[in-house]
Amino acid sequence: MAETYIIGDVHGCCKTLRHLISEKINLKKSDRLYLVGDLIDRGPDSKGVIDYIIELENEGYQIFTVRGNHEQMLLDSLEDDYEKEVWLENGGMETLSSYGVQMGSEIDPSHLRFILNTEYYYTGKNFIITHAGLNFKIEEPMTDLTAMLWIRKFNPDIKYLGKRILVHGHTPIPLKDVLSQEIKGAVNIDAGCVFPHKGFGHLVALHLNKGVFIVAENID
Repeated sequence: MAETYIIGDVHGCCKTLRHLISEKINLKKSDRLYLVGDLIDRGPDSKGVIDYIIELENEGYQIFTVRGNHEQMLLDSLEDDYEKEVWLENGGMETLSSYGVQMGSEIDPSHLRFILNTEYYYTGKNFIITHAGLNFKIEEPMTDLTAMLWIRKFNPDIKYLGKRILVHGHTPIPLKDVLSQEIKGAVNIDAGCVFPHKGFGHLVALHLNKGVFIVAENID
């Protein structure tokens, strides 16, 4: 039986991501792996993260990547000087450094295409995956793409979700708070992998079939 895993915000922590996937999850080609976005920025090796995901896809693994607000900031920076400054101030400098370039437009074109092709959300019989969450204050939450990238505080509408779980990241919370969540309603799997503060510094995957969390401490 195929297993489904969902991984939280990576933020350039390539060694930790590799360790989580290969050693903790032991991913198989029959499995489905989703990433909630924010693959890039702040951490040391954003290029390595994208390289690794593309490598897995090319080897036949089933990888599904959601767009995070940091991917969106990079894309916006390509079109607007103000947005460029916003991105650089929020981890973009580290991303450029990992590529050895000075501008976002100089990033490997295949990586820019990869980022441009990310999806705002994925849905299944028992899940919805977005980067930040959903805007439940409107009649059709799936139409608010901006909220999927940026929303912070929201109350999940259990009636709307039905039997589905909304899995998201974006807002870092201490690992103990991640692990204390019930697997229902909305589940935040961002344990602040890139942040060294006490309680953070972990990359988390949700094993959806079993309803358990798999944790890797940051080794980058």
